[in-house]
Amino acid sequence: MRRTRKATIVVALASIMLAVTTGAAGAATPSAGKAAVCASNWGSLLKSAPNPHTAPLKNIRTGRHDCYDRIVFDVPAATGNVGYHVGYVDAFYQDASGKRIAVGGGAILEIYVSAPSHDADYRPTYPARAAKPLPGVDLAGYKTFRDAKFGASYEGQTQVGLGVRARLPFRVLQLDDRLVVDVAHTW
Repeated sequence: MRRTRKATIVVALASIMLAVTTGAAGAATPSAGKAAVCASNWGSLLKSAPNPHTAPLKNIRTGRHDCYDRIVFDVPAATGNVGYHVGYVDAFYQDASGKRIAVGGGAILEIYVSAPSHDADYRPTYPARAAKPLPGVDLAGYKTFRDAKFGASYEGQTQVGLGVRARLPFRVLQLDDRLVVDVAHTW
């Protein structure tokens, strides 16, 4: 009897360990009553990918996730991956004018997207104004994002200053019609 009980405990512990190492137990979302397991090897160094196309930017939106905050640049007329240049800066300066723009937070992530905020006839496709918060973006309640300011749309690129809590790891995802930047909540 004692050996059977001991064997049952060993099998149960082995099952738990297997579930943890394969991610079955740690993949639960907070809504299921468990904390998400957030591991990233994204890093915080400059990331970039050129792309010469200049389809216009239509929208910028944000989202909150268990392990990161996300900003999305919608470029629906893109005919391939959207180019970008994303990295931390000590201060945010408007492209072309050099005017310093205040961005709240412990660190500033400067984002250039290879998409102007206007069409070929210079009619606005994304109604942002220099040094102002991004239209339609409300960062209240975000764990990492603190502020988001429009820099400029100059020479086929749109510039945004994203204020974050601290210099945290981030990743950039290129999709056919949008660019996604995720910033982790922790290291």
